[in-house]
Amino acid sequence: MNACEALRGKVRDAYSGVAERPGGKHPVPVGRLLAEDLGYPAGLLSELPPEAVEAFAGVSNVAVFAELPAHGIVLDLGCGAGLDTLIAARRSPTSLVIGADFSRAMLGRAGAAASNAGIRNAVFCEADAERLPLAAGSVDVALVNGIFNLNPARDAILGELGRVVRPGGTLFAAELLLEQPLPPEVRADEANWFA
Repeated sequence: MNACEALRGKVRDAYSGVAERPGGKHPVPVGRLLAEDLGYPAGLLSELPPEAVEAFAGVSNVAVFAELPAHGIVLDLGCGAGLDTLIAARRSPTSLVIGADFSRAMLGRAGAAASNAGIRNAVFCEADAERLPLAAGSVDVALVNGIFNLNPARDAILGELGRVVRPGGTLFAAELLLEQPLPPEVRADEANWFA
């Protein structure tokens, strides 16, 4: 197993742990307080099923501000527990919203949340971000909320987004960025995914 595959396994295990025990201790912030801190309206969060809200682990409120098509295909890449997928599905009820994630546990939580919310225009699929089961040019808008810092295959992910988003389509992405290099002792810690 190479370093990239090892990191992918650790990240999948950590995010699956969030899905299985959202109130537990995790290497990343999760839940409603995080979502509110990032600008998701409290009223909106109260309207959505707790399955999606309590296991939220993004870095921005991208689904709240993204321009969505009236009729189209929206991809929520790295959908996790489905918070952004559900928001996009509610904001654009005549569009199909596809939530893609590599954690089965997160996808189970997202599917349950969509069902509990009565959302019928969202579907979920298990996929790696750099190998999506979507046709070229099939997506009108892609939402990406904090996955690039967790996957060293960033060029492949961007290439895959370039393949599936139609010409003239839009990508709304949010990410954490370092302002300066991390000290060597932090970079050497294999538990630090952001190094």
